[in-house]
Amino acid sequence: MSPPFRPRENGIELFVRLTPKAALDRIDGVETSADGRGHLKARVRAVPENGAANQALERMLAKALHVPASAVSVVAGGTARLKTLRVVGDAAELAKSIEALSS
Repeated sequence: MSPPFRPRENGIELFVRLTPKAALDRIDGVETSADGRGHLKARVRAVPENGAANQALERMLAKALHVPASAVSVVAGGTARLKTLRVVGDAAELAKSIEALSS
């Protein structure tokens, strides 16, 4: 299984499968899609309207990864379930935080 992220200059790209309108906000570990790519499974209570679910996801991941909310942004898949998020920071530290979340 490939990790749910790719190191980038000054941060990482994180792959997430988001389920909106969930009972609670939470991260459910890592899942492998049919093509073998890993992604973080996340749920948010927000509805997928006007970017509300994406904003809730950004806030939740910022808190979980101990980075400022401004460091996390959805860069691809804005209206899809599978999203790519840019997380600015130390790639090695962020990778450790994601490993901890996914276990």
